[in-house]
Amino acid sequence: MSKTNLRSGNHLPVFLVLLLVLSGTGVLALCTGATFIPIREIVSILTSGKESSDYTILMHIRMPRIILGFAVGGSLSLAGALLQGMFRNPLVEPYTLGISGGASLGVALNILFKWYAVIGTIAYPVSGFIGALLVMFFVYGLSVRQQRLGLRDILLIGVMVSFIASSVVMLLMAISKSEDLHGIIFWIMGSLDEPNLTLIYIAVGVSLGGLLISHLFCLPLNALSLGEEGARHLGIQVESTRRWLFLLASLLTGLSVSVAGIIGFVGLVVPHFMRMVVGPDHRFLLSGSFLAGAAFLILCDTLARTIISPLELPVGVVTGIIGGIVFVYALTRKRVVL
Repeated sequence: MSKTNLRSGNHLPVFLVLLLVLSGTGVLALCTGATFIPIREIVSILTSGKESSDYTILMHIRMPRIILGFAVGGSLSLAGALLQGMFRNPLVEPYTLGISGGASLGVALNILFKWYAVIGTIAYPVSGFIGALLVMFFVYGLSVRQQRLGLRDILLIGVMVSFIASSVVMLLMAISKSEDLHGIIFWIMGSLDEPNLTLIYIAVGVSLGGLLISHLFCLPLNALSLGEEGARHLGIQVESTRRWLFLLASLLTGLSVSVAGIIGFVGLVVPHFMRMVVGPDHRFLLSGSFLAGAAFLILCDTLARTIISPLELPVGVVTGIIGGIVFVYALTRKRVVL
């Protein structure tokens, strides 16, 4: 433990680099797309006060996607760091608990029964969030035995619930019409194209609030890296800490999935990579994972918009390809022990 405890000053260059990378990816996302806008013209376009076509592209199309990418990428990566620390397993990710499966099932039901025709476009994130919440409470309820939270039970139940939900979604896809099938498939593959600014602001608020709350558990997470008995000897209430961490990670994941769909690998690869960079100390790992996850998703969304422009790839496809390559590279370069 003492070997990995570094002074905060040693991590300052890392966080400065992360902030620069996040800023750079944001600027790149503003400039790049079907219509290229030079960086030197962005300030003049935004300050001119004229509702030009470039202004509309920047403020009403690209900027909301950047903000949502910041919130969703940060939330998924933060949730992954929390769960990996809680389970003491670098292969755990937010979707392991079946939350994404519940959200997918909720959205599939919404599309199939056309609830969006009654509620409007907000029906997609609402149905997804309700599905994620139902799975979250279901997994949590089954995993609690005699006031103890069994980590192995959570993983097994979450994986099984995910398989069941995926099977039901495939069943719904098999009996749905072609236009409904396209909507389900595109949502499952993930997208940051969310026109509702209220939902975007809610996602940002929840992600930043989750980041602040997560730092209340930095020391308990560090203690859990010693094992349950070691954490208890340090005065940590293990069961209570796990319950709060599980709820926080589930909330971050559920909201992200309900707004942006299924975007895999962010919560698995980014915390794993950042653990190699800043070490296992959660005082630095949580913030580093949040910033890196936000930058990673913004960059992947930019690639998704430009690779086959003017058409757009689902961002979940890009994160899966890049994330898988990065993860294999990380595993071959260095072993990470929690």
